[in-house]
Formats: sequence, C-alpha cells, structure tokens
Amino acid sequence: MTTIFDELESNVRTYCRRFPAVFVKARGHTLWDQEGRSYIDFLSGAGALNYGHNHPAIKAALLGYLAADGPVHTMDLHTEAKADLLRRLDGVVLRPRGLAYRVQFTGPTGANAIEAALKVARRATGRTNVIAFTNGFHGMSLGALALAGNLGKRAASGLPLDGVTRLPYDGYLGEGVDTVDYLERLLDDPGSGIDAPAAIVLETVQGEGGLAVAGPRWLRRVERTARERGIVLIVDDIQAGCGRTGSFFSFEESGLRPDIVCLAKSISGYGLPMALTLIRPDLDLQSPGEHSGTFRGHNLAFVTATAALDLWSSPQFVADLDKKCLLLAERVHRLTSLGAAERGRGLLKGLFFAEESLATEISLAAFSKGLLLETSGAANQVVKIMPPLTIDDEALHSGMDILEDTIQEVVSTRKAAMR
Repeated sequence: MTTIFDELESNVRTYCRRFPAVFVKARGHTLWDQEGRSYIDFLSGAGALNYGHNHPAIKAALLGYLAADGPVHTMDLHTEAKADLLRRLDGVVLRPRGLAYRVQFTGPTGANAIEAALKVARRATGRTNVIAFTNGFHGMSLGALALAGNLGKRAASGLPLDGVTRLPYDGYLGEGVDTVDYLERLLDDPGSGIDAPAAIVLETVQGEGGLAVAGPRWLRRVERTARERGIVLIVDDIQAGCGRTGSFFSFEESGLRPDIVCLAKSISGYGLPMALTLIRPDLDLQSPGEHSGTFRGHNLAFVTATAALDLWSSPQFVADLDKKCLLLAERVHRLTSLGAAERGRGLLKGLFFAEESLATEISLAAFSKGLLLETSGAANQVVKIMPPLTIDDEALHSGMDILEDTIQEVVSTRKAAMR
C-alpha cells in the first residue's frame, strides 16, 4: 500500500510514519483512507485546517474563482483577490479590535513569516540580537530555527545558530517565579553580557513546545518591558491564531498590542499555502524587494482566506466556537483523573504524561481506533488535541470518547506489564 512512498520519498517524512494510511477523501472533521475506513481528525493539519477539510462555503469561493479563470500566480502584482482579502482582513479582524497593521505577504510558510518579522525588527532598531524562549518553536529555516529551544530540531541545521538569547518562558522555573524579573534584570544590567535586542519573539501557547500557556499578566509585563526599552514585540500566532484558542488572535484576552504578528497555517482557511506578517506602520521600513518570494501572490489562498474571514462576521460562528472551547475544556479536565496534567487553551488543548513515551503510545493506539492526533513537547510527552473549529458537538464527543478509552487501555496495559 505504501511501497511507492518507501521507495521514492525522502527519509525525512514523518507524519506518514505515525499514521500509515493512504487517504483518499476528506470532509469537515473526517478523513477516509483507501480501505474505506474513516478517522476523526484531531490533527487539523497541525493547525492549517481550523475550518476543517473542504469547508463548503470556502470551497465554493475557490471553485468559482477557478471557473472564472481568475489569475492564480501573480507575484506581488495587484489583483482583485488580494484587494478583497485586504479589505476583509481590515474590516472583519483588525479595525473591530482597534489594530492597525501593514500587511506583508511573505513566502507561503510560517517560517517565512518569521524570517520577515526578524528582518523588519532588525532593520527598524539597528540591532541584531533577539530574545526567544525555552521550548519555543518558530519554523525550520535557519533564522527561525535559531529561535527554537528543541535541541533535536536545532541540530538538523548543520550550522551554528546565532543572534538569539534564550530566556525562560512563563512557568519554566516553577510556580511563583515570574521570569520577566529575570528578563528585565538581564536587559538592564550592563554586566549581563546580553546585547540590546532588536525583538522579543514569543508564542502565547507553545504549539510544538508542550502546549505551555503564558499567563495574561506575564504577557503584559513582557510587552511593557519591550515598550520601555524600544524592543520590537513579535507574537508568533502561526498555530495558535485564526481562532484556535477561541479568539481570532491568541493574544486578545491578554490585551496585548504586538508590534508584529506572524500568521500562516489557517490564515488561508483551506489548507492552501499562505503566510503574512502584520507590521506596525512605522516599522515598515524595508525597501521594495528586501523580502521577496515567488509564491507570495497565491491568489487561490487569497480567495479562500477571504471566504474564511466571512465566517468571523457571523455572531453565531463566534458563539459556537466559545461553546466548543468550553466543551473540550470539560472533557480534557475529566481525563486528568487518568494521571495526566492539562495543557493548552481553547481548541488547542493537551494532556501531559510524565511517563516516557506514553503520549506517543496513546497517539498511535488512538489512530488504530479511528482518531488522528499528534504529540507535542521536546520529549513528545503531551497528547495534542486540535479538532476543527467547525466540528459538531457529537463528533467532538466521539473523538474524546475514543481518546478516553485509548488512555485507559494504554495505562492499564502498562500497569499490568509492570506487575
């Protein structure tokens, strides 16, 4: 079944090793393989499919554009598709939240949006050093990888990864320790050896770093620290944004107003490649072409992104999302009785298992039962739960029932083996 992939595809492939099926159909929260078996999708394209597979309204917009022979690839030329997206992004997302940003269409990956943000911050401040945090992850290109805390991912670079100072994330040193105190001490002490940074880069929820959540107070203190010292605050909302934590931006509940926001994954609304960097207008100082890319004008993604943003103009969509976040929180909290610790926010939730490889075993066993979910964390110790924002209550409960049964079976089997 998978012989052609084993023979011809690069060894670097990863997800298909954990989930060895050949998928042929996808709709909403469900995937089907060649054997006709269905799977509930709690992976959601690692956050690229927040609206599920082939959302009917988004698909209709895409097919209509193709049927009309709309231009697909245009570099950064003006198109109606781009204009429509900019208007909708401004009208539905930015203005209602009191935000004013310039929109830079980068290459189509999240890492590219991060690279662009770093260039903007370094150009605007004239500095080179960047503050990043333990367990953070921001992409696999060299500039983005330099920000990463995961040693395994960093080692793959083959080169020294410089220009970054890593500091402890919220909660990294335990409860009762506010790591912003440490941050401020280092920045203000001329003997700390820390070069004045161009930027501070953070995720409000560490998607690949074990689903650690930064508290609102900690985030506001980081923002104030950056403002007072002329440091650009960059929020990586590539995985946690576009509604994944319950609000469109993950930083909304904290009241943050980042200088730069990086979006990718579900900003296209359909799983099509697309990324953008939102930049405070006075920081938009790069000359034309300083950050470029052949596929920054992907009009199909502009069309689907515009259709996805239309969903956010519906109060019912937002209300349903709030309801699902509460429902998932209740189900996840219930599973802590099985020996797990709760992680994450909104529809980006997880269960931390201290026992080595237990989360991985649960993920693999759940797949055999028809549930697709991955792990998170430097040691893959967190079961990561990411259903589509559009999943119905029945399917959400069904997926969580499978997960609960799987955890009970795996934990029981391990206990029996230790007797």
